[in-house]
Amino acid sequence: MQYRTLFPLLIEDWRQHWGMGNFPFLFAQIAPYNLMTPEIRESQLLTLKQVPNTAMVVLTDAGDANHIHPLKKQIAGARLALAARALAYGEPIEYSGPIYESMKTEGTKAVLSFTHVGGGLAAKGGALKGFTIAGADKQFVPADAEIEGDTVVVTSDQVAKPVAVRYGWSNVPDVNLYNQEGLPASPFRTDVPLTDPSGITAN
Repeated sequence: MQYRTLFPLLIEDWRQHWGMGNFPFLFAQIAPYNLMTPEIRESQLLTLKQVPNTAMVVLTDAGDANHIHPLKKQIAGARLALAARALAYGEPIEYSGPIYESMKTEGTKAVLSFTHVGGGLAAKGGALKGFTIAGADKQFVPADAEIEGDTVVVTSDQVAKPVAVRYGWSNVPDVNLYNQEGLPASPFRTDVPLTDPSGITAN
């Protein structure tokens, strides 16, 4: 929980010390690891949402469950380079995977919208996976998820009136939502506001 405050302050402090304004700040989201809870990735996602001129590289497909520093450095480097080309050099390219933006409900369906859909959403290697859904009781169960246009529709036979959806909400998430540019979506939960973290407690 401290990270939600400390990480944005770190960026602000470095920018003040350099005296060059809000220069581009790029960072890698913590890759899947047995001892790293999803709240740390959420803290980084919150920072991305709140701090201007930042970019976050998602590494859900480049982790090592047994090592905090995975060996697939080329993936992180290539994605950080994309972000630098966009933020620092102004190239009109897609540089991020899908980022959760909002949810609406339609009967038994939860419809999720994203930014950075690029050329469109994609499920890599088969049907979408990694989604859970809950009703008012907040008991999350595995969910079915399908891409419909630029949205993801999430349902479960066990949840008649969905209230919240989570994606990749585990220490080592097994997920496969991407955009057509081959960049993975960040894990998220809809039951936490991504614009105002004040008063939030981890569940």
